[in-house]
Amino acid sequence: MANLDEITRDILTSVDGALGCAVVDLSSGLLLSVSHNVPYFTQTYLEAVAAAAVDMFRGKNVQAVESLLSNQRGTNLEHSIHEMQMTTGNTLHFMSTVPDKPDSLVVLITSKKTNQGMGWASIRKNLPSIAPLVP
Repeated sequence: MANLDEITRDILTSVDGALGCAVVDLSSGLLLSVSHNVPYFTQTYLEAVAAAAVDMFRGKNVQAVESLLSNQRGTNLEHSIHEMQMTTGNTLHFMSTVPDKPDSLVVLITSKKTNQGMGWASIRKNLPSIAPLVP
């Protein structure tokens, strides 16, 4: 069985234009694994990106919306965001929680030239291998 570092490296090398791939613990914000090929992706930068991902999936505003929806629907709604794609001036960010592990997130950052279908396909293909390796 591969470890997380091998899986993030495989995702990185299998997608044309991939710049970095990480697995983030959404409950703590810790980086569980990171692979990248960009010199300026320092530890500080990577931790800031992980913190931003935590805010997008589990931040106070997301929790407030989930609480409002829970009250409106009469059911408990928690951890409702499963996937997200973000685009910056030069990059695409593909983010997906790991099935049955809602506090684990896979993030793939690519150039804008990357085929979006390939980015999603690579993440989704590897989610079953990541699941048993995360808390």
